[in-house]
Amino acid sequence: MADSTESESRKLLGRLREALAEDSAGQARLDRITHLTATSMNTEVCSIYLFRDADTLELCATEGLKKEAVHQTRMRLGEGLVGRAAKSGRPINSANAPQERGFRFMPETGEEIYSSFLGVPIQRLGERLGVLVVQSKEARQYSDDEVYALEVVAMVLAEMTELGAFVGDGAAMTARHKNPELFRGTVGQEGTAIGHVYLHEPRVVVTNPIADDPAREQERLNAAMESLRTSVDDLMNSAMGTDTDSRQVLETYRMFANSRGWLRRMEEDIARGLSAEAAVEKEQSVARARLRSQPDAYLRERLQDLDDLSNRLLRILTGQGAETGAAMPENPILVARNIGPGELLEYGRALKGVVLEQGSVGSHAAIVARALAIPLVIHAERITTEALNGDPILVDGDQGIVHLRPEETVANAFRDKIAMQAHAQERYASLRGLPAQAKCGSVVALMMNAGLMADLPSLEGSGAEGVGLFRTELQFLIRSKVPRRGELAALYSRVLDAAQGRPVVFRTLDIGSDKVLPYMKPQDEPNPALGWRAIRVGLDKPGVMRMQLQALIRAANGRPLNVMFPFIAQFDEFRDARQHMLAALENEDRLGHVMPSDYRIGAMLETPSLAFAPRQFFEMADFISIGGNDLKQFFFAADRENERVRRRYDTLNVSFLRLIEHIVARCAETETPLSFCGEDAGRPFEAMCLAAMGLRTLSMRPASIGPVKHLLRRVDLTEVKAVIDRAFASGEQSVRPAVMDWLTTEGWAVGR
Repeated sequence: MADSTESESRKLLGRLREALAEDSAGQARLDRITHLTATSMNTEVCSIYLFRDADTLELCATEGLKKEAVHQTRMRLGEGLVGRAAKSGRPINSANAPQERGFRFMPETGEEIYSSFLGVPIQRLGERLGVLVVQSKEARQYSDDEVYALEVVAMVLAEMTELGAFVGDGAAMTARHKNPELFRGTVGQEGTAIGHVYLHEPRVVVTNPIADDPAREQERLNAAMESLRTSVDDLMNSAMGTDTDSRQVLETYRMFANSRGWLRRMEEDIARGLSAEAAVEKEQSVARARLRSQPDAYLRERLQDLDDLSNRLLRILTGQGAETGAAMPENPILVARNIGPGELLEYGRALKGVVLEQGSVGSHAAIVARALAIPLVIHAERITTEALNGDPILVDGDQGIVHLRPEETVANAFRDKIAMQAHAQERYASLRGLPAQAKCGSVVALMMNAGLMADLPSLEGSGAEGVGLFRTELQFLIRSKVPRRGELAALYSRVLDAAQGRPVVFRTLDIGSDKVLPYMKPQDEPNPALGWRAIRVGLDKPGVMRMQLQALIRAANGRPLNVMFPFIAQFDEFRDARQHMLAALENEDRLGHVMPSDYRIGAMLETPSLAFAPRQFFEMADFISIGGNDLKQFFFAADRENERVRRRYDTLNVSFLRLIEHIVARCAETETPLSFCGEDAGRPFEAMCLAAMGLRTLSMRPASIGPVKHLLRRVDLTEVKAVIDRAFASGEQSVRPAVMDWLTTEGWAVGR
């Protein structure tokens, strides 16, 4: 890179800094920037396009195009060369723009006389903000140095946008982090919460994007890089005794921390006139743009590693972030891109709710949120870029909606909703000691789901009759290596102690799909939900299964033991798993350990295939639990993580209820106890219909037991079944409307 080019770039940035320091409105600053950039780059046109909303770009300032087009010319994301640059996150450089694919001619701007076009995205950490464009009459390809210089200017624009430099009278932009924002995500855990944002990784704000002294900035970058490398080496040394996979992750970290290419690009940014912080963030933004469009899972992971290291480096340079110990606000609601189970458990019950940009409904974070009984919304895109520590926030885990900085009317309505829920819970508390007995005399056992010791106090408070599902995978997920048999036996024993004689059903290790152990080599599967998971892993890794079964037997120590195997798809899998359990019992007896006073070996029915298994399966199983969440998604071939399809299919669809009816009948033939476990068991209306279909045990989150019991005690299940049968006969697709109408005529108000 020529010294003269570097000097010109620094001169331009110096002029920009002076312009930004002037006491002027946002529009005047944008106009000044377009003028300085066009003059410095010797082009006839410089224009700034900014996003008005997520899909619309607006011409907000220009030097060279018609001034009357400013704030009038708009285009959609992906439309024209400007829209393409914004969507791809990469520069578009053309000597003959009108001949380019997708070119859109905008006559109101007067741009028809300009042939060459260079557009670079204005983006900050993967967030699209706009596009910076230069144009010339001369048909020429802009040089690499010119592209680079314009990218540096775009970087400064992005940082100054974050700092609110373009807000004011006639401003092109509204103030950031000030207005109410609504995020529609996916329900991870039901419930509602009102509180204040607590960022898991606080955003680093670069307040000095332009630097005077490149040599000084280079020294600062070198010192920060040395500190980063030392911290990574320390992590490597502390991980010497851990598993190979963990060390491989840290080796990748160390490779990036010592990458000459990464350092060279940041050095070039500094030579152009950026500060050390701005140089790091510029390269991080480029990496995030590539991450967004990268289909290869391995490369996405590597770009994620680089993104994490960039965050560490920024915190070292600025002194901002977790190391400075930001105080947790009152009623904290955690906001993060993603979070591991161990980290979430460290926050514990201090949190009122969790909002994630990533995650899944079956992930470890979701399981921990359920255990902590706090609402969780996942897939809330962009919230980490919009939220600031301390911002007021409302989390509606029932609908998967998050209100950030809500208007007062919204906040008041939300408070009313929480107050009504609290009042209802008080009413349900009076039913705690009463059975869930319908008017027809049928009694439904209501059990609770659990996964942590922290869940067990809810047994008494909720009125649950036992634990219908204890998820054992959490103890594996929150550790960096396989837990010891003695540790597991002690934990399972404490669970049985806390249950105080009530039944506890332990589900064996259910990993795979979206629950990947940190010490297990990831499986690159195109569809992990249908891949190597749960019992398939257990049967292929018999040593781990044997160790867990031994721990369960020792924990029972003379008490009854209920063990359930997950994701059984065919009879042979259950027969083999059951044989492992019998062999473990025989071995433990031979070793002199106290045997359970009684044991039951069951299966989770989560695949439609198992409903049609041979009769011998139903005879051999001591009990069966329908895993409603997985069974429904496989029955309808609709991924429950996919919002575009999962809500199309109803639990009360006639076809699905016919399957439930079939399973109930088969279990009745062999007198095999049957339960239903899943989200629908905890929804009063659906729970009532499932009970009417013959299910006499339902397992749900503790908070749902009161509402479900309240409705069951008010209805006659034989009448509900008669309504369902009439809906079957009428050819309706779902029984929901018919049952809802019947409930209304009976005078019961239940939400759909």
